[in-house]
Amino acid sequence: MRIAVAGATGAIGQPLIPMLLAAGHEVTGFTRRPEKAAELKRLGMRAVVLDALDRDSVFAAVREAEPETVIHQLTSLGERDFGSNSRIRIEGTRNLVDAALAAGARRMIAQSICWAYAPGEGPASEEEPLDLDAPPPRSATIQGVHALESAAADMPEAVILRYGLFYGPGTWYARDGFMADQARLGALPATDGTASFVHVDDAARAALLALDWPSGAVNIADDRPAPGSEWLPYYAALLGAPAPERQPGAARGERGADNAKARRLGWQPRYADWRDGFAATLG
Repeated sequence: MRIAVAGATGAIGQPLIPMLLAAGHEVTGFTRRPEKAAELKRLGMRAVVLDALDRDSVFAAVREAEPETVIHQLTSLGERDFGSNSRIRIEGTRNLVDAALAAGARRMIAQSICWAYAPGEGPASEEEPLDLDAPPPRSATIQGVHALESAAADMPEAVILRYGLFYGPGTWYARDGFMADQARLGALPATDGTASFVHVDDAARAALLALDWPSGAVNIADDRPAPGSEWLPYYAALLGAPAPERQPGAARGERGADNAKARRLGWQPRYADWRDGFAATLG
């Protein structure tokens, strides 16, 4: 299959590209960083330096790639630029979808998040609504997610991967990542808010499998949603960081996600429990 991967050198793109090539697909990778394009080429694939917000460039790149499927893994989260990330979700996704449609692509697999659901009891399933009534500042995140998912749904076939919090190489939760630094500073309170995690390798494997999944949203998270009062002390201890301060309460929407649908579709995470994944990547 001819596949274009937008965000090919990001935290998910890096493990995903070798999986796609090993499966025999013809892959074109889009990246914002010229120095990363050389790495993609060394893997034996086409690489294009591309700004997703440059609509004309996106159309030209997708037209040349002639993909049957576009995998959208674009973010600006590595730089913690939330304004840019919102623009990518809204404008970048619109550009990518319109270019894919113009080039005759049928399928899009798009990166979304699983903590955008409306408040409720227990881990959220895909049938539950997004938190479209959220107040600021959460509303900016939800609006970006809604725009991304709505644009992707304009494709003839669209699989929306609502990922849990990424951990593993190249993420905020890596030993050299932002959250690890915050934990060492004692700046992360252990709250009652529930989170769902997913290792980047398991997230990438879901994107590979999604090439054959039916259209719709799918939560990609491990089996064990956990409150901050449980996962954060464990994480801090692995880092050698001080025990976090306990802070009762939870932020809106911190309820975790149910991964039953992904498992029915055949996804089996290597790290079904964040404790095992944290120990393997940080221990």
